[in-house]
Amino acid sequence: MKTPKNTETRTWPGAIPLESLYTAGLGGQVFFKALKERGEIVGTRCASCKQVYVPARVFCERCFAELSEQVTVRPQGTLVSFTFSNFNRDAQPLARPQALALVRLDEASTVLLHYLLKVTDPTQVSIGAQVKMVIKPKAKRTGSILDIEGFVLA
Repeated sequence: MKTPKNTETRTWPGAIPLESLYTAGLGGQVFFKALKERGEIVGTRCASCKQVYVPARVFCERCFAELSEQVTVRPQGTLVSFTFSNFNRDAQPLARPQALALVRLDEASTVLLHYLLKVTDPTQVSIGAQVKMVIKPKAKRTGSILDIEGFVLA
């Protein structure tokens, strides 16, 4: 198909007001309820391939089996990767860089992304470091991923 040579692109300035509601799904509900009510990290284990998913899922992403076995995992693990960000989600500069961690909890097959607390310089941390999750006190939990404050070096 040929594109016409003399095509003009026209635009109309304006705004489209959109609002979205994100649901955590059945597996996410299990995870967030346990986090909020008991301060526990709940995942699901695949009976077929033994993968442990955190947060909980309803099907195995490797073999597509239904996941019904819930497991509680300890809030500690290994730093798989990390980065520092100088900007917030809205591309606004931060007063100081924010460290982010990709962590594999000890009994999980998957990784979890969250803040790396009390780390202000990349030389303070290395891949393979042991970390512990910091969970907010029960009175401050709302049932969101932010019920986890982040990870600290163990």
